Amino acid sequence: MGILDRFVRRNDEEEQEKLEDGLEKTRSSFFGKLDRMVRGKDTVDASVLDQLEELLVTSDVGVETTLDIIDRVEARVASDQYVSTDELNGLIRDEIAALMLEKEEERPADFEAPLPHKPYVIMVVGVNGVGKTTTIGKMAHRYKQAGKGVVLGAADTFRAAAIEQLEIWAERADVPLIKQQHGADPAAVAFDSVEAARARDADVVIVDTAGRLHTKGGLMDELAKIKRVMGRKVEGAPHEVLLVLDASTGQNAIRQAEEFTESVDVTSLALTKLDGTAKGGVVIGVSHQFQVPVKYIGVGEALDDLQVFDRKGFVEGLFKGVDA
Repeated sequence: MGILDRFVRRNDEEEQEKLEDGLEKTRSSFFGKLDRMVRGKDTVDASVLDQLEELLVTSDVGVETTLDIIDRVEARVASDQYVSTDELNGLIRDEIAALMLEKEEERPADFEAPLPHKPYVIMVVGVNGVGKTTTIGKMAHRYKQAGKGVVLGAADTFRAAAIEQLEIWAERADVPLIKQQHGADPAAVAFDSVEAARARDADVVIVDTAGRLHTKGGLMDELAKIKRVMGRKVEGAPHEVLLVLDASTGQNAIRQAEEFTESVDVTSLALTKLDGTAKGGVVIGVSHQFQVPVKYIGVGEALDDLQVFDRKGFVEGLFKGVDA
């Protein structure tokens, strides 16, 4: 194993440890409630399954995903004839792992991976307050660390603070920001951003957009216009539409995903604020329910605290220390 291999492995181990720490509240909350639920019971019967269903729903896994998990657990119980409550933790772990890992999708490309287009245009969408600007700043940092030229575009001109916030993150990541004044045409800013990326021979351009979900019709029309304008400048742009969701909002995140995936051609998801929340179960629901891959998860405030989502690593982190 060479020096580079050891460095990559060490980074992977550090990221996994950070993920496991971030999932600690989710892990302790769920399994603490599960232990209390089955205390004094010997076998997994219909009443235990009913309570487990309620626990999964209230743990922000989502109704659709919960029903799938319950069906799987119920089938195992019927198949094994007898399952003790002591075995329930391991049974749930096995079925959630199977649910998440059965999609044989490749691990999303790391920031170091070659990009299919130059410039590679990413349009970032999501409601205000979910950590959209922070995610963009972290993505810019990670891409730049990987040796790629990055340009940011401040196309959320509706909210004055959005431009200033993105400017701060651009300075932290040390990448150029294309902006206009508050109230400017967002599509014009997006066009300028793509044009600047081409002029600078940049590898990646990341464009922020407004997040006014309460004016859904106007917002979706605006996003469609931004896409059209960028597509005129670079063929196929945007090449990625990344929806940012706040994991700490639980079911609200699932509802937002439903709204945006119905109205916008979302191609990838990022879940922020996973550290310090007991609502990490939402990752299971979002990963299972939507036909859109979870690409990134945020596990802290530092520039490096944006991880490429790895299903296997997430399952290991969620069930770390849980008895089989």
